[in-house]
Amino acid sequence: MRRQSTLRSRFVRGLGAVTATASLAAGLTACGGEAEADSAATGRVTIGAVSNGAARQAELSVPVVQSLRAQLPKDVRERGELVIGVGALPAGFPPLAYVGTDQKTLTGAEPDLGRLVAATLGLKPVFKNSTWENLFVGIDSGKVDAAFSNVTVTEDRKKKYEFASYRQDNLAFEVLKDSTWNFGGDYHALAGKTVSVSKGTNQEKILLEWQAKLRSEGKDVEVKYFPDPNSVYLALSGRKIDLSFGPNPSIAYHVTQTASSGAPTRTAGSFSGAGEGLQGLIAATAKKDSGLAKPLAGAVDHLIANGQYARVLAAWNLSNEAVTTSEVNPPGLPPAAS
Repeated sequence: MRRQSTLRSRFVRGLGAVTATASLAAGLTACGGEAEADSAATGRVTIGAVSNGAARQAELSVPVVQSLRAQLPKDVRERGELVIGVGALPAGFPPLAYVGTDQKTLTGAEPDLGRLVAATLGLKPVFKNSTWENLFVGIDSGKVDAAFSNVTVTEDRKKKYEFASYRQDNLAFEVLKDSTWNFGGDYHALAGKTVSVSKGTNQEKILLEWQAKLRSEGKDVEVKYFPDPNSVYLALSGRKIDLSFGPNPSIAYHVTQTASSGAPTRTAGSFSGAGEGLQGLIAATAKKDSGLAKPLAGAVDHLIANGQYARVLAAWNLSNEAVTTSEVNPPGLPPAAS
């Protein structure tokens, strides 16, 4: 399953573009298995909490949708809790999931969407934070109902799990804010540019494929490698490179971190993490035949319709990964690419 591990590694390595403070990572283990305030009872969910400036905090009113609640498996409905798995140990991966500045709250776009989905279904969210590998162990063992943890849908994973998609799985380009360059999906826009990328990642594979195509046409793109995130940013701010290519969420986060610096950056276009021909999708992940995918998808669709889904993504600077509908078990990365 090389493609699956590559997709994960491209996000983790892509966090090299992120300048996260130590306070974001400290105390992550405190979040494992903690129940939160009963948002199903209060009908209110706070998003973007204690985010260290990475998100715009807001409190949303989230009434229960009884028709969707009725679709839940009986045991989950009677328990009154949605046990949400997040694979953010040991250090978190902002802006998707990490410990906030209070050193205890699991914050990020993934937990926030999980909170909204749980409230819509009339359930209390209970988070179990673990390593990436143990995230799937939790689902397999029944200790976790559903993972909201940047899980890409693949055909191999569909043999064991069922999915409700909620975000595009995208790569992105980061440029200085004053740059006029933008990427519209055509690799020809890279001709004559110098681009940084992390070794051994999915984005490197895609970039090198584009480089080969350009060279076959008598053009070129220069690819640069740097040992750490600060080096990438210094090269970008010093105009030694034109672009940085990495996972969209990590770049979205880095943009927020550079906003008040002397060299602010912006996202200059995105591309499917699955490569050309297939839009990769991130999805809530539950055990196959658990009966959870349909109500989870229904809850996401409800949040899309009432605008709260868009508010969550906008709060975390991830609007460019929005989907228009949640699909149950959508086409995933093919086994041949795994």
